[in-house]
Amino acid sequence: MTEERKISMNVIRRLPRYYRYLGELLQKGVTKISSRELSEKMNVTASQIRQDLNNFGGFGQQGYGYNVEYLHTEIGKILGLHQNYKMIIVGVGNLGQAIANSTSFSKRGFKLIGLFDVNPRLIGMSIHGVEVQDIDKMEQFVKENEVEIAILTMPKTRVKETAESLAKWGIKGLWNFSPVDLFVPDTVQVENVHLSHSLMTLAYKINEAEVEREKKDKSESIGQIEE
Repeated sequence: MTEERKISMNVIRRLPRYYRYLGELLQKGVTKISSRELSEKMNVTASQIRQDLNNFGGFGQQGYGYNVEYLHTEIGKILGLHQNYKMIIVGVGNLGQAIANSTSFSKRGFKLIGLFDVNPRLIGMSIHGVEVQDIDKMEQFVKENEVEIAILTMPKTRVKETAESLAKWGIKGLWNFSPVDLFVPDTVQVENVHLSHSLMTLAYKINEAEVEREKKDKSESIGQIEE
């Protein structure tokens, strides 16, 4: 549906936020909500919310708003969270272990079934019942278990070669935390999470906010002098 309608990636990237907020409303026992009420919680305009959801059929009723449980379920389907994806982590250092220890993935349709590393000190270690295996066993494991997603938290020197191999073995998606841009066949989807990029973006926002604050202070000072 998203490919046919050519829905903006900006819209797609907002869907997980809707899903998360709606899930929180469900936990609080909220059964219905208007776009205005949802906008106040998410800091997104009501108009933007209606436009985003209209790309997928709207889901709301005039005079009623949105059924929270229904909308949460439908957005989950749009995001593919009903698929129960099988995934592995390649690189079980500090970041890999932190991701493996997260319990939120299984609640959202992602099942961690394999951990792989080259470090002999890590091989054999178990995280939530999943044992770290030698990376040499990864090809057979991926093929036999029809793994769909690989999370890459490994050194950049080996990530390109590993990504290319995983693509050949049938992986459908790569969640890449390594500071390397990957080029794989179109049949494999890639989501890059470059932590340093996010930190630099934060630095830019801080700097811009300080510049704006200085401009405002200067403007106010000039105004006081003129008075």
